[in-house]
Amino acid sequence: MAITKENKESEEDSEKNKGNEENKDKKDKEYKKDKKENGENKEKSKGEELTKEIAEEKIAKLEEELKKKNEELLDYVSHAQRLQADFENFKKQSEKQKQDVVKFANEALITNLLDSYEDLERALKSSNTKEELQEGVELIYSKLKNTLEKEGLCEISTEGEKFDPFKHEALMAENSPDHENGEIIDELMKGYTLKDKVIKYSKVRVCKK
Repeated sequence: MAITKENKESEEDSEKNKGNEENKDKKDKEYKKDKKENGENKEKSKGEELTKEIAEEKIAKLEEELKKKNEELLDYVSHAQRLQADFENFKKQSEKQKQDVVKFANEALITNLLDSYEDLERALKSSNTKEELQEGVELIYSKLKNTLEKEGLCEISTEGEKFDPFKHEALMAENSPDHENGEIIDELMKGYTLKDKVIKYSKVRVCKK
């Protein structure tokens, strides 16, 4: 069948139109693809900006919290330093008070003994006879004994007592028909307690059979 010129031109136009439509479809697809990609890029960029903003807010908040914590820490350190200084001052004051207590522990006793000391001095100066001196010394002895007893001093009893190594010190031991074994025969030197504490042992002679 012979192909006329018109038919040929019609086919070419048809092919041309078909090609134009394909190009148009292709361009439409590319446009949509580009539009989609641009949209995705914009969304991605927007998401990144939002993430960055959130991160910056969190960092700013953390920095603020860190600043507050540092300030609190400085306050605690300052408070601890003040407590340490106060404690050191307290230790120094306590040590000084302790030294003062030791240094002046006998102050009250010595003050009480001064009266007896002065009485003895007056008795020695003013007594003209042996009898006057003896009378003065006896008064001073009584006064001094009373002062010491008020301070807690007490004589350790030995007469008729059994030997007690916690209160007595045996200087001599001998057989005695008038005493039981272990009984104190006589006292050689007085012993004393101060508020129930032995400060001087009685030196005694003990019966040993």
